[in-house]
Formats: sequence, C-alpha cells, structure tokens
Amino acid sequence: MSSRFAYDHNPYSTGHVISTVRTLMRTGGLDVSLTAIARSCGITRNFLYANWKSASALHLRALRTELAQAFDTADRACPSDGTVPGITAHLTEVVRVVRRHPTTAAVARTSPRTFSAAYTATEGPLLQTAMERISDVLHPLCRNGGIWGDPRLGSRPWKILWIARPAALCPEAVGDAAREDTLDNAFAELLRDLLIPWTPQGC
Repeated sequence: MSSRFAYDHNPYSTGHVISTVRTLMRTGGLDVSLTAIARSCGITRNFLYANWKSASALHLRALRTELAQAFDTADRACPSDGTVPGITAHLTEVVRVVRRHPTTAAVARTSPRTFSAAYTATEGPLLQTAMERISDVLHPLCRNGGIWGDPRLGSRPWKILWIARPAALCPEAVGDAAREDTLDNAFAELLRDLLIPWTPQGC
C-alpha cells in the first residue's frame, strides 16, 4: 500500500479532512459544522477543534482548495498559451467553472450576506489565492520578470479579479445559456481591454 493511499484514507490526515469538508460544502455551504465534519470523517470534534479551531477555518481551507482546483480544471479544458487571446479564454473558463460549482450555489444559499460581501471584499486569504493564480496566468506576458517585471502588468491581477467576481459569483445564471454567455462575453471583453498593452497588433 502506497503512502499516498494511506494519507488520503487516514481520517486524521489533513487531506482527508479537507476533502470531506469540500464534499459537505457542495450541499451545505457555510452551514457545515464541526460536528458534521467529524461525523463524516469518523473522528472526534475535539480533534478538529485542536487542529483547526473552528468550522470557519475549515471552510476557508476548503474554499481555497476549491478555487485552486477551479484553475486546474479550467487548464485542462482550456489551457492558456501565454498570449492575450489564450489567457482570456482560460480565465473566462475559470469564471465559468466557479459559477457552475455547486459550492458557489450552496454558499450563496446558506450565507447570502457573506456571499454578497465577497463581491466587494478587498483582502483575505481567498482573494490572495485568486490573485496568485491570476498572476501565474499573466506571467508569460512579460518575458523579463512576469508581473514583477512590468508595473502595469503587476496591477492587472487585482483589476481582473474585480471584473471577474460579478460573472463568477452568479450561480443563479447557471442553466440559462443566454445569461451565462452574456456574463462570459462581458468578462472576456473587459479582460481584453485590460490586456491591450500586451496584445500584438492585429490580434
């Protein structure tokens, strides 16, 4: 038996706990409690509290994992080639994955006030994860240092995140093809505008 198999199936492992939380949040959103997590993991509530202190800490860890996974899922479906058109297509796919993810709808349903606040939040670990992943996608646009090599490019991750949230945090549009297309097209158009300085003439 491989160590990875043992890790993934060890009820006390971080991987197993976070995987369980991710599964529960797809239907329970932010209402998932430490008790429910402990029961599903087959471990004690005290163990969870000793290691993560609160359900909120586990929710955040799970959401950061889901967000990173959304970028990976989009990369498989629509990988970026490092050009503005490729980056635009890839990030539009990320937006679509987040919007269609069951956890997005579950959080909107269970915690509407928190969900609404996410549209305008200016800091926090979840935003930091998104900024880091967007920065990685933009990196090829500047051959000398990526976003750190061009101050204009360095300002783009935050601006992209700002325009992405209305399209990504709109689970009520899922299933309505026309509305989803409108959201995706609007985001893509704004993104292309932001990246004009790095778009070769004629593209």
